[in-house]
Amino acid sequence: MSFNPFNEKSEKTIAFENWKQLYPKAYDKNATDPKTKMRIILMNGTEFEAQWFLHNMARHTADNDLRRELAVIRRQEQQEQKKLSYLKPKEESILETTIAYEQLAVELTALMARCEKDPTVKKALDFALLEDFDHLYRYADLLEMDYGIHAETLVGRKTEIMPGRPTVSEHRFPVDDIKKPLMKNSPLLSKLHSMIITAAEQQTMNFYMNCGTFYDISELGRKLFLEIGMIEEQHVSLYESLQEAESTWLECLLMHEYTECYLYYSMLSDESDERIKNIWSEHLLREIGHLHTAVRLLEKYENKHWSEVIPDGTFPELISFSEAEVGNMEYIRKVLKNTVNLTAAGENYADVSSVPNDSEFFKYNRKVNGAVNNVASHKVIDRYIAEAGEDYRFQVSAHPVPPLRDRTSDNTELGRSKSTECGESQGKKQK
Repeated sequence: MSFNPFNEKSEKTIAFENWKQLYPKAYDKNATDPKTKMRIILMNGTEFEAQWFLHNMARHTADNDLRRELAVIRRQEQQEQKKLSYLKPKEESILETTIAYEQLAVELTALMARCEKDPTVKKALDFALLEDFDHLYRYADLLEMDYGIHAETLVGRKTEIMPGRPTVSEHRFPVDDIKKPLMKNSPLLSKLHSMIITAAEQQTMNFYMNCGTFYDISELGRKLFLEIGMIEEQHVSLYESLQEAESTWLECLLMHEYTECYLYYSMLSDESDERIKNIWSEHLLREIGHLHTAVRLLEKYENKHWSEVIPDGTFPELISFSEAEVGNMEYIRKVLKNTVNLTAAGENYADVSSVPNDSEFFKYNRKVNGAVNNVASHKVIDRYIAEAGEDYRFQVSAHPVPPLRDRTSDNTELGRSKSTECGESQGKKQK
C-alpha cells in the first residue's frame, strides 16, 4: 500500500514525554527476535543522525527564530533517541550488543545493495558489506572465547558467521574512501540508501568509539574494538561521500525528516513485537509533524515547495528485514566470491593485484599494521584456533572463497597481497 507522509495529517501539539515514558521496559535479550534488535539499533542511529544534523544546522545559521524552531524538533528527536537506547537491557553485555550491531550492518547493507540502481552506491554497499561481515566473524570468535556464547544463537541462525575480507586488509589511505556524490536528480531510493547507511555506520562508529574502552573481559577485546572502530570511521567517510551535497540546509532538513518517516513506516510495517510496534507508530506520527515543520520552514525561508526537493513523496520500496531472510545469504556469498580481493582505489575499486607497489594503500596498510601477528583482528582468530584447534563459524555450506575455507589458519593476505588469488588452485595450495 502506497504511503505519502506529505499527505498525512501532522501532529500539531508539541509532544514531550516524562521520565517514566522515556524509560521503557527493556527487551528480553534471550527471547526477542534478532530482527527487532536490528530495527532498534537502526532507529537509534537514525535519531542520533537527526539531532546531530540539527545541532550542526543551528551552528550555521544566525537567525534565532529558525534556531528556536530547530531546538524544538531537536529536543523531540533527543527524547526519541533516549527511549530507543534504553530498550537495551542492562544485562546484555557490550559484546552481545556488538553482535547485533554487526548483524544489522550485514543484513541492512545486503538488503539495500540488492535493490540499489545507482552503480556508485551499489559498489560502495557491496564493498563495505564484506568488511562488516568479517567484523561479525571476529567479534563472534571473541564472544565464544571470552563468554562461551555462540553468536549463531544471537543472530537467530539467519546470518552466516565466517571470514569476509580480512579486517587486516581493510586499513586504507583516507583519500580512497571518498567517492562521487549523488546528484539532485538521482533516484530517491539511492538518496535514502546513502543517508540510512551513513546513519547506521555512524551509530556503530560512535558505539565502538565510546564503549570499546569499557570492555573489561580481556585486553585483546579492547584492542579489537579499537581496530574495528577505525574501520567504521572509514565506512562513514565512504558512505557520507555518496550523499547528494548540493542541497541547502533547509532542503537537507526536509530530506532528513522524510528519511525518518520512511524508516519508521518501514519498521512499523515489518515489526512483529506489538509493544515495539507501538513505539514505531508513535514516533512515526511525530516525525510526520517534523516533516510538515520542515515543509513550512522551506517555504518561509527559501520560497520552495517540498516537491522541488522530493518530486514524488510516495515512499519507494520499504526496508524489510523479514524479506531479507529470503535472499541475503545467497547474495552475500555471491559478493564474497566475486569481490573479496578488491580494495578501494581512488573513486573506484580495483583487485589488489593490480594496485601499484608504491601506492598509498600499501604504504598506509604496512604503517598501521606493522607485523601482522600483532594486529588484534588476526590475534583473536589465531588465539582461538590455538585453543580450540579451529575457528568458530556458523555457515550453511562450504565457504564460497577457497582460501577462506581452512579453519585452522587465519588468512591475512586476501585484499592486501598482490600475489593472492581467490580460485580453487589457491585454496588447494593453502590446504
